Amino acid sequence: MGRLFSLTYPTAAVLLAIRSGHRYGFDIMDATGLPDGTVYPILRRLERRGVLAGQWEDEERARAEQRPQRRYYALTPVGEESMADVEARFPVLPRLFDAEPGTA
Repeated sequence: MGRLFSLTYPTAAVLLAIRSGHRYGFDIMDATGLPDGTVYPILRRLERRGVLAGQWEDEERARAEQRPQRRYYALTPVGEESMADVEARFPVLPRLFDAEPGTA
């Protein structure tokens, strides 16, 4: 995994948040407590490296809800494989996300 991306605490937190069901930027920021200047660069970097797949929601839905269009992220198979490394490097971090309601 080290060849794909740097496994920092913020990167691990973003990956765990996505695995736990937090799928778009602001939701990931709320779940992790990380600022937008940290979360969005991580999301872009992980998507470029094939760890995440991103997809824009339907523009009509966003317009109907009177808000900006969201980009939803999901772990790719590479991202799923990297979760073992995340859990090994930061063993307590997964418990923080697993304790949240609605976790996977």
